[in-house]
Amino acid sequence: MQRWDESEVSILPEYLHTLYIKTLRNFNEFEDSLEPNKKYRMSYVKQAYKLSSQNYLREAIWSTEKYQPSFKEHEEVSIMSSGLPMLTNITLLGYGDAATQEVFEWLGKHKKDMPSAVETYMIENGLTGEEAVAEIAALLENRWRILNQTSMDIDRSLLPGAQVVVNMARTNEIIYLHGRDAYTFGDDLKDLCHHSVPQVSSSLDYILIDEMIVQCTASIFVFTML
Repeated sequence: MQRWDESEVSILPEYLHTLYIKTLRNFNEFEDSLEPNKKYRMSYVKQAYKLSSQNYLREAIWSTEKYQPSFKEHEEVSIMSSGLPMLTNITLLGYGDAATQEVFEWLGKHKKDMPSAVETYMIENGLTGEEAVAEIAALLENRWRILNQTSMDIDRSLLPGAQVVVNMARTNEIIYLHGRDAYTFGDDLKDLCHHSVPQVSSSLDYILIDEMIVQCTASIFVFTML
């Protein structure tokens, strides 16, 4: 993905040829649909996509080599492989004039079967599973405070990008709240569609704490880059 050149497809395994070519062509179609003065947005989306693919590869290497990352390493890679930084840029593709180049520059200012975050935290700190979950829940609670404070202090011109990040963070908390995995299981998602979305809660009761630490941290990462 780093070369972003259809003529380079031959260096990939054959089973990846169609995926690679289709991905590049899809991005070309997205760019063609943009107005001439908004085509610059695609360069930011492509870069975010490349960063995500780099981190997917790093996770795959860790899994293959059975490498035990530190909690900090796990968090840094998972921020990008969560897809949230990439999805934020993609979401802003279709925004109107409010999504200025300044917004995209702000979002891109910082670039950056393996053990879960909870397992890593347990090993690194000598904790039980319940103790690790409790401590990570406290980290999440603090990061929601950071997100809320930053949303009040941010430059108003950056609000279009900021609102996308905050809304994605809220969505992910709803998706994974109380052990629910509506991202993976359709029935859970169907149940969500039948109810109004509640306000983000401050109390954390997670079984899927691993996903939430990644998603909330990714939101903080994107949102506090000024």
